[in-house]
Amino acid sequence: MRLEDYNPLEDRSFSILDPDGEIINEKDMPDFTDEELLYLYKTMLYTRIIDEKALSYQRQGRMLTYAPNTGQEAAQVGSAYAMKEEDWLVPAFRELGAWLVKGVPLKNIYLYWYGNEWGSYMPEGVRVLPISIPIASQLQHAAGIGMANNIKGEKSVAVGYVGDGGTSEGDFHEALNFAAVFKAPVVFFIQNNQYAISTPRSIQTMSKNLALKAVAYNMPGILVDGNDLFAVYVATKEAIERARNGEGPSLIEAYTYRLGAHTTSDDPTKYREDEEVEKWKNKDPILRFKKYLKKKGILTDEWEEKTIEELEKEVMETFESIENKSDTEIDDIFKYHYETMPPHLEEQLNEYKAFLEGGK
Repeated sequence: MRLEDYNPLEDRSFSILDPDGEIINEKDMPDFTDEELLYLYKTMLYTRIIDEKALSYQRQGRMLTYAPNTGQEAAQVGSAYAMKEEDWLVPAFRELGAWLVKGVPLKNIYLYWYGNEWGSYMPEGVRVLPISIPIASQLQHAAGIGMANNIKGEKSVAVGYVGDGGTSEGDFHEALNFAAVFKAPVVFFIQNNQYAISTPRSIQTMSKNLALKAVAYNMPGILVDGNDLFAVYVATKEAIERARNGEGPSLIEAYTYRLGAHTTSDDPTKYREDEEVEKWKNKDPILRFKKYLKKKGILTDEWEEKTIEELEKEVMETFESIENKSDTEIDDIFKYHYETMPPHLEEQLNEYKAFLEGGK
């Protein structure tokens, strides 16, 4: 497969695995071992279990606002698996599967949503930037990392994630423009889950697809079935290698669906119909991948049951290890913005401490 063969002007989607678990594009099928396939399936299961437990904890008042990932596991796991260890993952806030692939510990992920500053800390060697809530602002960072890589002569690539709504932000276009002009090794990855909170894709833009936005910046753009792990992996791998070889940035639109709410403070029943959700459940990326693995005789019921049991136990033990033992130290909120705390932050810290102590 070549990115150039999928001109977004033609509105043609790249896919390999259909919703029934059948391979419909043999020539582009990646050469995975059985061990790799089971790892990928396990990571998708892990993502789903973490997600479901987090929703439960939040509803019980044991965790802060949380952004669900259910339905987007293939887009996240498939794209991150195409990255090398030295590549940079630049996330928004809905990239759980990608974080897991890139080595972010579950404890850190839960710490973040628990409200602890240490949730943004990345272990040595894990090239993942902290969660970015301001929409599309992280893409500027991805472009900057790519430009810095060129200046330093490094071969690592930055993969920046954004949602469909983020493509309407100025930061999105500025990042693509800079990356294109300076041939920065960046892959811009859109998780098009059809809704920017309550705003549907249909009124987000007049473009026939979001990959089309690459045309203005003279970079390849490709529309991919985002629930097809194989297609996501192949497209992302080619875009990454193209960037690594000095050919500049690319734009990928992973066409997927958010089965849950935007966040736990959102009620999706107010802006979409249950029939639409049910239709997308039949395209569930985990179910699709499971059908394929079962047909190939790679996945057994015994392996799956044992794996789910182990993962659920790990998730619950991880959360219990931080619950009520992970309150954020006030100093941490201020001291980690800079290597040395500047005077204006010291002043704010002192004012806040005085406020907590009952002062003015």
